[in-house]
Amino acid sequence: MQYTAAHWGIYEVEKGGEHGIRLKAFGRDPDPSPIGLGAVEVINGPTRVRRPAVRLSWLEAQRARLRERRGGTRPSSALGADEVSAGLRGTEAFVEVDWNEALDLVAAALGDVIALHGNGAIYGGSYGWSSAGRFHHAQSQVHRFLNAIGGYVRHTESYSLAACDVLLRHVIAPIESMMFDHTSWDVLARHCELFVAFGGVPHKSSQISGGGAGEHQLRRSLSNMRNAGVRFVNIGPDAGDLDTGGPHEWIPVRPHSDTALMLGIAHVLYTERLHDEDFLARYCTGFEKILPYLLGATDGIAKDPAWAQAKTGVSAQRIVDLAREMARSRTMLNLMWSLQRSHHGEQPYWMAMTLAAMLGQIGTPGGGLGIGYGAANNIGGSTRRFPGPTLPQGKNEVDAFIPVARFADMLEHPGATFTYDGKTHRYPAIELVYWAGGNPFHHHQDLNRLLRAWRKPGTTIVNEQFWTATARMADVVLPATTSLERDDIGYTPRERYLVAMKRAIDPVDGARDDYEIFSGLAERLGAADRFTEGRTAREWLEHLYGRSRAAAADVDVTLPEFDTFWRQGIVDLAPRADPVVMFEDFRADPDAFPLRTPSGLIELYSETIAGYDCADCKGHAQWLEPLEWLGSTKAAKYPLHLLSDQPSTKLHSQFDQGEYSARDKIHGRAPVRMNPRDALDRGLKDGDVVRVFNDRGECLAGVRLSGQLAPGVVKLSCGAWFDPASWSGSGSLEKHGNPNVLTPDIPASGLSQGCAAQTCLVEIERYPFPAPAVTAFERPVVVPGQGGEPRRLG
Repeated sequence: MQYTAAHWGIYEVEKGGEHGIRLKAFGRDPDPSPIGLGAVEVINGPTRVRRPAVRLSWLEAQRARLRERRGGTRPSSALGADEVSAGLRGTEAFVEVDWNEALDLVAAALGDVIALHGNGAIYGGSYGWSSAGRFHHAQSQVHRFLNAIGGYVRHTESYSLAACDVLLRHVIAPIESMMFDHTSWDVLARHCELFVAFGGVPHKSSQISGGGAGEHQLRRSLSNMRNAGVRFVNIGPDAGDLDTGGPHEWIPVRPHSDTALMLGIAHVLYTERLHDEDFLARYCTGFEKILPYLLGATDGIAKDPAWAQAKTGVSAQRIVDLAREMARSRTMLNLMWSLQRSHHGEQPYWMAMTLAAMLGQIGTPGGGLGIGYGAANNIGGSTRRFPGPTLPQGKNEVDAFIPVARFADMLEHPGATFTYDGKTHRYPAIELVYWAGGNPFHHHQDLNRLLRAWRKPGTTIVNEQFWTATARMADVVLPATTSLERDDIGYTPRERYLVAMKRAIDPVDGARDDYEIFSGLAERLGAADRFTEGRTAREWLEHLYGRSRAAAADVDVTLPEFDTFWRQGIVDLAPRADPVVMFEDFRADPDAFPLRTPSGLIELYSETIAGYDCADCKGHAQWLEPLEWLGSTKAAKYPLHLLSDQPSTKLHSQFDQGEYSARDKIHGRAPVRMNPRDALDRGLKDGDVVRVFNDRGECLAGVRLSGQLAPGVVKLSCGAWFDPASWSGSGSLEKHGNPNVLTPDIPASGLSQGCAAQTCLVEIERYPFPAPAVTAFERPVVVPGQGGEPRRLG
């Protein structure tokens, strides 16, 4: 049997079918995701980038400068686009060139930028779930290559976790360690009595893991917990974000008011003396500094249930009852990652940690705190954890970096200052962007702003498989292979299987894998030995597997020799018999197993963060009013809170061009879910094409009524390929339903600089005109051969 892996799971590969192969769900997966089955459909489809393509005026400028160079004249500026040419990105034809010329052009552009401006003028953009395979992981490949030629400006943090990551490493533990050490599902089924889910535990997100899901466990795990008598409370605006297979309580809460709700619960715990004083004294620091705020001594406002009711819409009596129920039960508090993608997104995580500490159950079986049960399949897994096959990225000689969500700020304001984690930095001046893996015109906010900022660098280069918006806006597009067209190894910590991802088909047309692309560029730039270390791709697989084999042995996991692994195709790592309880050692002996915080304890008040004097993130958890929410005056103009959540039919924007994603759309556009009452107030019905708008932008979507959604809240899932009516400027109507033309490009706070996509108010109205055609999946004009006249695309 031959296998492959994708973010959505393991799939069996069979010969035959329209495309020469077909995929089947993995027979040992109890709840396989259908999304990955669409890989074969899109791999040879019309959106595929087939040959190296170069934007016309950039190509003409490059060729002229190369001629100067070969004639003995040093170009007066770095190879790239002038301001006029850069302004044509997205509107010009591409010219196909052969691989040799493409690599020559890219190497020359990189070399001249380095010579004239230094490596600090190169931004190595790679953000996205680029590949389940661990060697052909585009982010690792591009960063290793750029480090081999002297370094690049990097990003730190992620759109998914920046706010809670920067916070939690100061006050309890780094998120990367917590993510893989969550109390396992089997322990929750045996010991948890009350599972309180802020933001639910949505199945759609649990379909994935970074290096490939193996044994999907969420539905089965929640059902086992329900059958064992665990009571569930789903706190959030969407009742559908938690499905246990049976009844559970839903507390609809106003978006962005979770921190206020937790403060109200904490007030009850303290005033009724239901809090665990011994735990707070032994394992925590700073509780006494929170009390004046909680009780109202600092600002004259007690954070009691009546105050919380006004913020959240949850009745004061229900807040009191929930606090009492938490105190008398073995309680697990879980926060979905979506809560941190908001203005002041740090606060709900700090407050949830504070609440869990007051309950005194952190480190107990079935109780405590969870950050993302349901956010990825491997969270809550019990397979032994060891380092997987990861490509070393080398040393970056450039110190400059940006928080990833500040990408447009960097392009627009070179030299401006920004704060991050208590320090002040400057945005570098970027002359060249090299992107491999990910699609910023999917995951960034305020895409109209990004469209303007993207035209500022002299050169943009993209390794890409499909004609996404990012590829359309590039100067050079180098066609990359998909995971079915190369050999690799699939592995994710806490997942059950290690997979030999054997190449299933030959590369389509002119596609090359990232390793081959970067090897060719490294050779031209005199860095071949540093990049390849003399290894072929197959030799790298054997080398990385050998390192993982040794690491696995350290935790009593036996992996076979590489040849045996490659022949059998899969290794069952088998869950370990001993349960996983997060912070168990710390609870048993905090002196022997201190946390990696300054005090070694849980920091309910952080002297470090307080010392940063950050105006929007103080020394302890607080309620801070967001820029936009339903409690603000802005709601009079834009009375609907838009949530842009993870879609159920794809991962981010991947495979949006496929049939499975298309079946979920309405008139070819992403569906916007609305409460029937909100639709009735606007004269809308199911299936209508509507205009969703605010001051930042507008897009078209199709109405889907949902009684599970709280009134005043709408959901437009992310992932629709960006499709503006015109690529020549910004502010035009987006035709496909991409919510990021609406979301604000502001930081969560000056501490984390995380994204605030969920902080977004809109209005919706019926679109009164014939809806324009969706053109997101049409290829740009691509002409073969040498030259041609520029052509406007819109």
